[in-house]
Amino acid sequence: MKITIVVAIVALLVALRVLKANLFAWILCIFGAFYAAIRFGFVVPIPESVVKIYMGIATLALFAYVTSDRGRIRSFAAPLVRMMTDTRLLPLLAVVVIAIPTLVAARVYFNVSAPIQAPFFSRTVHPAPPADIMVHDTKVDLITAVNPYRALEKTSPDQFKVHLQNGRRVYYQNCVFCHGDSMAANGMYVHGLNPIPTNFTDKGTIAMLQESFLFWRISKGGPGLPEEGGPWDTAMPAWEKFLTEDEIWDVILFLYDFTEQRPRAREASEEKK
Repeated sequence: MKITIVVAIVALLVALRVLKANLFAWILCIFGAFYAAIRFGFVVPIPESVVKIYMGIATLALFAYVTSDRGRIRSFAAPLVRMMTDTRLLPLLAVVVIAIPTLVAARVYFNVSAPIQAPFFSRTVHPAPPADIMVHDTKVDLITAVNPYRALEKTSPDQFKVHLQNGRRVYYQNCVFCHGDSMAANGMYVHGLNPIPTNFTDKGTIAMLQESFLFWRISKGGPGLPEEGGPWDTAMPAWEKFLTEDEIWDVILFLYDFTEQRPRAREASEEKK
C-alpha cells in the first residue's frame, strides 16, 4: 500500500480520538478512510467493480454496527436531529440540502459528458520486451531465456504433468478472476478493466509469443509496461511479488496446454546468441 495514504488515515483516526468526536463523525470518517484506502491506497489500481463491492460490504458493516444498539442509534442520529431542529443551524441544513443533489447531478453530468479522446501516443499490443529483467534478485536474459520445464514434455511426461498441475493451481488461485475460467478474458472483474485482459484463446496472442515474453509480462505486470504499451489502465499486479519463478514458469505451461497452443519457436539467429 502507499505509505502516505496509511499515514493520513492513522492521523485522521488519532485526531478523532483526541477531539473525542461523536459516533456520527467516527462513522463518516471511517467510511471515507476505507474508500481512500481501497481506491487510492494500492500501487496497482483496483478495478471500479471491486471498489464498489468492498464499499458495499463496508456500508453494511457500519450499518449493522450502528443499528445493533439503541444507544448507538441515538448517538449517531443526534447531530442530524440537532441540525434539522436547531434554528441556529438552518444555514448549514440549507447548504446540505442543496449540496447533496447538486453533487449527485454533477457526477452524473461529468460521467455522461466525458469526451472520447484518442491517446496522445499509439499503443502497442505486444510491446518490445527489455533485453533483461531482474526477478527475485536474479537476472533473466529475455533474449535467451527458455522455460526450464518445457523439455520435460518429452523427456519426462510425468514430471511435466506435475508442473502443469501446479500451473493450474496458480492460475485458478490468482488469474481466473480477470482472465476467466475459459481464458477468454471473461472473468468476473472484466467489466471494470480498460482495456480488458488478454484473451489467451485468441490465436493472435500467446501463440505469437515466446515463453520468455510471458515470463516478463507476468512477473512485471502492468507497472512494468514500457511507454509504448500505454495508455494502460490495468489492474494486473507485478506477480513476482507474490509468485516464485517456478510458479510463473508453471502457469505459462498451463496457459499453452489449456488453450492447446504452442509458444513461438525461437529463431535460429536468436539461438546462436
